Amino acid sequence: MKYPYIQIVISTIDQINDLTGKGIAWLSLVMVVVTCAVVIARYVFSVGSIGLQESIMYMHGAVFMLAIGFTLKEHGHVRVDVFYEKFSPATKIAIDIAGHLLFLLPFCAFVLWTSIDYVSFAWSLKESSAQPGGLPGVYLVKGLIPAMAILLMLQGIGEILKAVLLLMNLRGN
Repeated sequence: MKYPYIQIVISTIDQINDLTGKGIAWLSLVMVVVTCAVVIARYVFSVGSIGLQESIMYMHGAVFMLAIGFTLKEHGHVRVDVFYEKFSPATKIAIDIAGHLLFLLPFCAFVLWTSIDYVSFAWSLKESSAQPGGLPGVYLVKGLIPAMAILLMLQGIGEILKAVLLLMNLRGN
């Protein structure tokens, strides 16, 4: 196996996002069940719960924020392939590398950098819901912002490394 250390890095990043993505997928099921419970409680029993409603928003945020790296790994993000599909494999790989380096990684760095103060402030206050009966863990949800940036950045690095290895294999190195 050529470049075993690079393979180890790629495998580790993929495993992190696999575990996160597959684990968070179960949260989607929980979110559906809680949503059904809220609807039934409200419209059948005329009982409402701000805490349960907020828990759905928290879960929804967690699903999107934590599964974004897994989605990149699985090539599940929307692409505009008008010209891309006609390019040679080497050109496609070069475009992928450039896109990750020029757009994805700077975006992740920007989100990470700009979220630190925002999230730190929420954690320092142990920020909770402004709604009476709301949940106390708003700071935990805000903590998902840098977590998302880190998971996405890691997967972006993993995808760049995969693309570089593919390009090297195409060129016979």
